[in-house]
Amino acid sequence: MSEEINDVIVEEVDLDAVAEAVGPVAEVAAETAAEAEDEATEEVDGDEDVDADGAPRSKKESVLETEGEIAADYLEELLDIADLDGDIDTFIEGGRAHVSIITEGDVLVGKDGEVLEALQELARLAVMTETGHRSRLMLDVAGHRDKRRKVLQDLAKDAVEEVNDSGEAVRLSPMNPFERKIVHDSVAAAGLVSESEGEEPQRRVVVLPKA
Repeated sequence: MSEEINDVIVEEVDLDAVAEAVGPVAEVAAETAAEAEDEATEEVDGDEDVDADGAPRSKKESVLETEGEIAADYLEELLDIADLDGDIDTFIEGGRAHVSIITEGDVLVGKDGEVLEALQELARLAVMTETGHRSRLMLDVAGHRDKRRKVLQDLAKDAVEEVNDSGEAVRLSPMNPFERKIVHDSVAAAGLVSESEGEEPQRRVVVLPKA
């Protein structure tokens, strides 16, 4: 993990500063996430492991659980340093490790989710430092992503209706990879096709009419 980033966290204890400090690192990570936007999670070969109850689990699940634990430990330490309250939950869904910080307020979310995105990249970097491989771990804070998901699904629905009515493509506002994936899925469920265009951080979804 970058000493510069950790120094900012320890000395400033300002989550907005965290978002600023991660700067170039987050941009590179976002570009990597964009490249992996449509990738399926790679299968990990190996013997089956067992969980705490003795039930068999795949090697992939074990890897994802480890990712979640590493990220949770890192974020728990950050919360302690920043003197912020919050419970941390980890789970696996959609072939990814998920970490959720259950807390009041939006201090760890920031304007337009900027602090949340920075914290997610820091957590991914922490995992990569420990494991040596790239992580697609998802972080949520105070249910922000779930709330955003509902807004984006409504946005996609409106775009689909507009495309069907006009017969012309509709270009949406720039979004991060997580948000674009939600829109792509919603558009596909409605029977239309969408694609991403542009470069980060101005990359956006275009909803296309039926051919």
